[in-house]
Amino acid sequence: MVVRRAPEEILHHRFAELPRFLRRGDLLVLNDTKVIRGRLRATRETGGAVEIFLLAAREEGGREEVWEALARPSRKLREGMEFRVGETLRATLLGRNVEGTWNVRLAAEGGVQEALERGGDVPLPPYIRRTAGDPAAAVDRERYQTVYAEVPGSVAAPTAGLHFDREMLEEAARAGVSIAKVTLAVGYGTFSPIRTENVEEFRIHPEKYRLGPEAAHAVADARDRGGRVVAVGTTSARTLESCGREDGRVDPSDGTTRLFLYPGCRFRVVDAMVTNFHLPRSSLLALVMAFAGEDLVRKAYAQAVEREYRFFSYGDAMLLL
Repeated sequence: MVVRRAPEEILHHRFAELPRFLRRGDLLVLNDTKVIRGRLRATRETGGAVEIFLLAAREEGGREEVWEALARPSRKLREGMEFRVGETLRATLLGRNVEGTWNVRLAAEGGVQEALERGGDVPLPPYIRRTAGDPAAAVDRERYQTVYAEVPGSVAAPTAGLHFDREMLEEAARAGVSIAKVTLAVGYGTFSPIRTENVEEFRIHPEKYRLGPEAAHAVADARDRGGRVVAVGTTSARTLESCGREDGRVDPSDGTTRLFLYPGCRFRVVDAMVTNFHLPRSSLLALVMAFAGEDLVRKAYAQAVEREYRFFSYGDAMLLL
């Protein structure tokens, strides 16, 4: 779906046609985060089982790391409990956070990240159900990852990027479209529902990001040549806007963002956006409505339902212009 904001227009195309809506001088901004295998099926020596879902790294590196995580069944869990994940990974519950999540110490002699690759599962959203031995689970390991994923740290994919293959990116480059990469580690903040009555009161969970000098220069170059900054996904958009200046450029930055964009907020950097169709009461949908307007997005979603577009992570895409 292609949604033009001015004049308002809703068009229906296939994603392969995306390059025709881009112009020479435009800049595509990709989130190069890589999804870790952060769904852990853990067991105690006594035989009890628990599922640990990693959310965000607190302390990274080497043989020990500390992660914020969800753990179930929560009613049976206590601080200090130790679990085994596969042959080499150990998990210890350190204590609860205010939000009800746990801090979990992961330890593995050969390195935590290597152990996660061997013993963890792809952290698919809960509405995608896979049973033990399901052949689709093997496909998920590749499909639930963008072709340009480089920096490990996310517990969910930046799903707008899943639509791209290398051939399309090469086609865009041949047409004079530049490409820049930023990194935002997709965590709990991206998929946590808005539970406050007033959207303005919602506080998004912090997520680590990096926008390097190369990306900042690419944005500046796009501005100089009159091109548009096209964010691929809400995570790329949040990273750009977290670093944005009033003149539409960005400053290099490396840190943590809690930026929550909702209707009424102003975008300083992003001129266009590729995104999926999102869940109700999500910060993702709030961002899309902030960018394109509540009424227009509602019309677009009504047409998407009528025309049987696929929603959510493995769903169809929308280009907002």
